[in-house]
Amino acid sequence: MVPLLSAVDDPGICSNDLQDFERELEEFFSNVKTMIKLDRKDDAIELLQANYEAVKEQIGEGTRDVEQAALLDVIALGYMAVGDFETVENILQMLNEVVGCIADGKPLMDSILIHIGSLYTNLGMLDKASQAYGRGLKILENAFGSQSPFLVMPLLGLAKVLKLSGRVTEAMETYQRSITILERSRGPMSEDLVLPLFSIGNLFIDEGRAVDAKTTFSRIVSIYTRIFGENDGKVGIAMCSLAHANCAEGNIDEAIRLYKKGLQIINDSKYMSIDDDILEKMKVDLAELLHAAGRETEGRELLEECLLVNERHKGSEDPSSVAHLLNLATSYSRSKNFVEAERLLRTSLQVMSRTVGPRDQSLTVPMLHLAVVLYSLRRDEEAEKFALEALSIRESAFGRESLPVGEALDVLVSIQTRLGKEEGEALENLKRVLAIQEAEFGHESEEVMETLKKVVFFLDRTGRRDEKAPLQRRLALLRNKYKYLVPS
Repeated sequence: MVPLLSAVDDPGICSNDLQDFERELEEFFSNVKTMIKLDRKDDAIELLQANYEAVKEQIGEGTRDVEQAALLDVIALGYMAVGDFETVENILQMLNEVVGCIADGKPLMDSILIHIGSLYTNLGMLDKASQAYGRGLKILENAFGSQSPFLVMPLLGLAKVLKLSGRVTEAMETYQRSITILERSRGPMSEDLVLPLFSIGNLFIDEGRAVDAKTTFSRIVSIYTRIFGENDGKVGIAMCSLAHANCAEGNIDEAIRLYKKGLQIINDSKYMSIDDDILEKMKVDLAELLHAAGRETEGRELLEECLLVNERHKGSEDPSSVAHLLNLATSYSRSKNFVEAERLLRTSLQVMSRTVGPRDQSLTVPMLHLAVVLYSLRRDEEAEKFALEALSIRESAFGRESLPVGEALDVLVSIQTRLGKEEGEALENLKRVLAIQEAEFGHESEEVMETLKKVVFFLDRTGRRDEKAPLQRRLALLRNKYKYLVPS
C-alpha cells in the first residue's frame, strides 16, 4: 500500500487539493476499519505503520503543516481502533508538536483538535483533552459565532472531560450550552437534542438530582414519541432511562411500570437483538427493582430469562454466564432456597475455573457467597473451607488490611463461632475487621457500629470487661446518632 503522502511534493496543501486530500483520508480510515472488521488486524497495522513512517520522515525533514497533522490524526484513530494505546500516545505527542506550529485559521484544524481531545479523553489524559477541545472551540467560535450548531459536538466532548475531572458544575453548564444552541437552531423538539439531554440527565442522577433527571428523560420520551411514534424502540429506551430516574427518586412502583412498558416496546418493535448487552442490563435493573419491591418471583423469572438467552447465544460454559448465575443464586438465597443457590454457585465456580487460575481473586465472590449459603444449610465445616480459601486469596490479591479481606473475615467469624472455635481468635479477627472499616468508612459509620456490637459481645464472652467498657460507651453514642438520624 502506497503511503498517502508519498505523492505530495509541495509541503503546503493548496485549496484545490483540499477536498481530494480529505477524500483520501476518509478512504484510508475506511480501509483500516474494514480490515479490522474482517479480522485482518495485521494488515490494518501494516497500512497504518507505512503511513506513519512516511509522515515521520516528512516531519523529520522539517515539514509540519495541515496534511501532516491530518494524517497523524487519522493514523492515531486507526491505532486506537486496533487497541494499541501506547502507539496512540506516541503519535499524539508528535501531533501536538505539529499542531503547535499551525495557525488556527488553517483548514481542518478544528476537526483535528476535536479528534485529539477525544483520543486524550479515551487515554484518560484529561488536561490535554481539555486543552485540545478548548482550542478547537475557539477556532469554531471565531469562524461561525458562539451560537453555531458546529460547536455542539466539541462542547459535548469538553463536558465529558469536565465530568470525568470532577468539575460537575462546569460540565452541567457546558451540556446546557449545547442544549440551548440546538434549541435555537433546530427547535425544542429536534432529535439532535437527545444526545446532550441523555448526557445531562445521567449526570443529574449521579448528583442526586432525580427530579431534574425525570424532567430531562420525560422530554426525550416526548421528542422520540413525536418523531417516531409511541411504539418505536427509541421510545422504549428513553422510557427505561425515565424509569431509572424514578427509581433514584424512590418511586419504585412507577419505575417498575416504566421499565416493563419500555422493555415491551423494545421487544415488540424488535429494536434490539435479544442478546444485546444494553437490553440485558435493563432487564437486570428491572429484576433488582422487582426484588426490592418484594416481587421476587417476577424478578427471578427475568434473571432466568437473561441466563437462558446468554446460554443460547454464547454457550453454557461462557464466562459471561457467571454474572447471571450469581444474580440467580442471590435471588434464591433471599427466598431461603439455599439448595438451589448452592447448585448455581457451584456451577459458577466450575465455569470460572476453566478461564481463570485457582488463585484468581474473581473466584472469591461466588466462593464467599457459597460459604454463606452452606452456613445457612448448617454445613459449617464446608462453609469454613470456602471462607478460609477466599480469605487467603483476597489477602494475597488485595493486602491484609483491605476491605475485601474484612468482608471475608466477617463471614469466617460467624462460621467459626458456630463451630465452637477459639473465641479469642474470633475476637482478633473482628478487631481486624473493625480497623479496616474505620480506615475505609470512618470511625462513626454504620458499618463500624455493627462490627462494634460483635466486638463488645465477644469481649463480654471472654471476660475482658476492662476493654469492653470504653467500646460500649462508643457503641452507645453511635446508636444514639443513628437512632435520631433523619433518612435522606
